[in-house]
Amino acid sequence: MAKQKRIEDYGIVIGELPKGKLNKITDVKGIKVGHCTIDTSDSKTGVTVILPMKENIFINKLMAASYVLNGYGKTLGLVQIDELGSLESVIALTNTLNVGLVHDAVVDYMIKQCKKDRFDLKSINPVVCECNDSYLNNIQLRAVNKEHVNKAIEDACIDFDEGDVGAGKGMSCHQLKGGIGSASRIVKFDDQTYTIGVLVLSNHGLLKDLSINGDGIGKKISKELDIQNNTDKGSVISIIATDIPLCSRQLMRICKRAGVGLARLGSYIGHGSGEIMIAFSTGNILKSYHEKEMIEIRMLNEEKLDIVFRAVAECEEEAILNSMITCGQVTDRMGKTRRILKDFI
Repeated sequence: MAKQKRIEDYGIVIGELPKGKLNKITDVKGIKVGHCTIDTSDSKTGVTVILPMKENIFINKLMAASYVLNGYGKTLGLVQIDELGSLESVIALTNTLNVGLVHDAVVDYMIKQCKKDRFDLKSINPVVCECNDSYLNNIQLRAVNKEHVNKAIEDACIDFDEGDVGAGKGMSCHQLKGGIGSASRIVKFDDQTYTIGVLVLSNHGLLKDLSINGDGIGKKISKELDIQNNTDKGSVISIIATDIPLCSRQLMRICKRAGVGLARLGSYIGHGSGEIMIAFSTGNILKSYHEKEMIEIRMLNEEKLDIVFRAVAECEEEAILNSMITCGQVTDRMGKTRRILKDFI
């Protein structure tokens, strides 16, 4: 894997907290991320899959929560996450019109995993998130299928690529090229080290509003490119992971702090934009069948959440910038092009 230059390689430092080894969501132990990219004359799209743990997540559920900052989105699986406070499936990201096909592929994968573990699966809550990549992708082709989902899962790794890969291939961010980005932060509680990581699928924002560490660079670029469109119809999916033992209510609280990172970059959360956050913790395992009627759950002291809030906001901000700075320029079959951030910094 070729080393990609990320936002910190351009001298831009986001926040103050220490970063994980890779500065990616996979710094949280057990998590892997895989992509399958479709790059043809007609299709600029793909799928990205987050594997939350090495083990079968349906049998070993995790505490989880979601938060919808603006609901112009079609994510599957949020209702049960919010009701039960747990995650029981891998998480897949793709384009808007491919949600159903990816859902079916995830169901097939989870059935096979449970059969391997001799568990008779009768129900499953697949989590499939989307953004609309139709500016660069012929979305009506619905090009992502079971083969691509399986390939993404097969290729899942710790040091994954960012930018215009997987689900991010056809996405736009602040009217430049967007896609997949990630970041992580390290915190300590009771002399023990914990990790918070974020992965984004960025497809939101107006160029004129883009701000990096207080520099309104977007206005300058917008004038240079003569971009007149002032309608924000994009979306952003934010997946937040941590090994800090948190309950689902606390996870919902940290979901909301992703909005701080969006705002710091200049997003105003447009009417036609879907800002959806999902968070999960590997700090507690919820077995599908507990032998005891009462189970013990660890959780962080509520008074200590401030630093976690900061970590999520920093990760969100940096992950979005990484999603932009690692991209290559993409042009569709009609000649529409999204320029790349690294041409301007």
